[in-house]
Amino acid sequence: MLRLIKRNYFLLISVFLIFYFGFNLVSGERGFFSYIEKKELLSNLKKEELTLTSKIEDIDHKNLLLSTNLDLDYIETLIRERFLFGKKNETIYIIKNYEK
Repeated sequence: MLRLIKRNYFLLISVFLIFYFGFNLVSGERGFFSYIEKKELLSNLKKEELTLTSKIEDIDHKNLLLSTNLDLDYIETLIRERFLFGKKNETIYIIKNYEK
């Protein structure tokens, strides 16, 4: 048995190294499955970044309308939406949206 191991020493080490590197290539912290998970996480974070960037731009635009040059149309829209005010001889209808 010992003589057989000595004769096939190179073959045994080669097989062991192939299994070792193959296993680490597929699994582990830097393996293929981890790569796929990190790639999916990156795409989700990029989508979230785009939505947050668009929200920030929208809020900046609204802030600009209220701070430097007062936009009276925007202020009127805010008053109508938030406080349910209207002009004289105007009827306001409240439509409730029941989301499930």
